[in-house]
Amino acid sequence: MKKISILIPCYNEEENVGPMSEALVKMFAQDLPDYDYEIVFIDNDSKDLTRPKLRQICEDNPKIKAIFNARNFGQNNSPYYGILQTTGDCTISMACDFQDPVEMIPKYVHEWENGYKIVVGVKTSSKENGFVYFLRSIYYKLIKKFSDVEQIEHFTGAGLYDRSFVNVMRDLKDPKPFLRGIVGELGFKIKEIPFEQPQRRAGKTHNNFYTLYDTAMLSITSYTKIGLRIATFGGGIIAALSLIVALVYLILKLCNWYDFDAGMAPVTIGMFVLGSMQIFFIGFLGEYILNINERIMNRPLVVEEERINFDEPEKS
Repeated sequence: MKKISILIPCYNEEENVGPMSEALVKMFAQDLPDYDYEIVFIDNDSKDLTRPKLRQICEDNPKIKAIFNARNFGQNNSPYYGILQTTGDCTISMACDFQDPVEMIPKYVHEWENGYKIVVGVKTSSKENGFVYFLRSIYYKLIKKFSDVEQIEHFTGAGLYDRSFVNVMRDLKDPKPFLRGIVGELGFKIKEIPFEQPQRRAGKTHNNFYTLYDTAMLSITSYTKIGLRIATFGGGIIAALSLIVALVYLILKLCNWYDFDAGMAPVTIGMFVLGSMQIFFIGFLGEYILNINERIMNRPLVVEEERINFDEPEKS
């Protein structure tokens, strides 16, 4: 009997962990009765009642497991690490807030049985904030256009990954993984399944400007050269324009020595423009350096505080 692992990352999801576990158990009983399963929750240091509720859920059902992180290790590291801890023939990763519908799981499994090693859910629309969805669409199109590898638009990481690809993920030993980029760069042939993203069942989103910016910069600095190219070409163009302006001013001054008075305004404006662009490009280059620095440090993806219902030795 094949075994399916479900990986559920969570952070402050006290209202959702119970209904999610019940929905998954019911789905396996009704739609996938011929498969064994395990459900793994990985909690990223929740501050509410998520952990006590997970302990009770795991006590009631030994097929449900939990990993408690020692602290919050970010929305990229924790799910990636959780996938590496699963033991099924395939692993399905999905959000705890029901924005990745449970009804998608039988569709994933069907395509997996048809031979696809990776099956992902791709949002065609969303019932969440329309403006945010619009901004995400622009971001995905820009990343897809400038990335060195094929990127999937509106793919958040939710989907099915065959054990063979999970082993590829494990062998990478990447201390700063970006799952969406890794799927596009190293993954097998991918099957995309469209769906409309529903609203959160309960609670509020934990994404904010900083977390979204951090994810965007991770994808840009890991899978594009656009920042470096902008700095190089932009600097060259500005230098050329500055030289032309300087020559024009010199000629005008030589031809009209006493009548031509440039004043301080052009000098002041030029200094502020060039200075601000230099600061911008230094910061942009700093993002690339930060990405390199975090990888060189090679720190662990996650440090565990506790795990429940795991009988096998801890994986690296």
